Amino acid sequence: MPPVAAGAAPELDGARAACTDALGVLAAARPDRLVVVGPADESGRGPHPQGAPGSFRGFGVDVDVRLGPEGDSAPQRPLPASLAVAAWLLERTGWSCAPIEGLGVGEPLEPERCIQTGRGIAARAERVAMLVMGDASACRTLKAPGYLDERAAPFDAEVARALGAADVAALRALDAELAYELKASGRAGWQILAGAAEGADLGGALLYEDAPYGVGYVVATWS
Repeated sequence: MPPVAAGAAPELDGARAACTDALGVLAAARPDRLVVVGPADESGRGPHPQGAPGSFRGFGVDVDVRLGPEGDSAPQRPLPASLAVAAWLLERTGWSCAPIEGLGVGEPLEPERCIQTGRGIAARAERVAMLVMGDASACRTLKAPGYLDERAAPFDAEVARALGAADVAALRALDAELAYELKASGRAGWQILAGAAEGADLGGALLYEDAPYGVGYVVATWS
């Protein structure tokens, strides 16, 4: 988001435009419910209801967000960073198409549990849309957060291909240990998506793939 990445915001214009287009595809699907999934540390794991608050103050930016319209008046724990970014994107595009709920996922979540979680999400309503947050590898260059790892580029290429093709089997087959070593925070979320999409016969489109700052960013839509 520009307020956080102010010095490099133009480098991410393409990614932001792709995210806007992706949310347009979600809205056009006319879902009964939108489930936002993203990586989280222990304090942010588990469900986050509509209206849950998030903030970017930890990044030195005075910006607060909510995951959709304010819901239950009971105090809610703060959103993890991944869901806060999703909330910012949804606010930016004026999402009002369906109720929202969030799910913070631990990166070590085993692939089979991811698949089972996805199946459970798909069963929550007749038409469920998902917004899945998370990066590909963080090891694409010497200055990347995880330093350069020659395995990162082919890993990211396969992730981009699988997401762009809505290849459920390929996402299920992602190596969780390799993803962890490459600091690919999106792996669990992608496998949850794979579980939710089983048997749905969806088509995919790759909208963006690049590695600014040595971190793999991918935007794709399934419909």
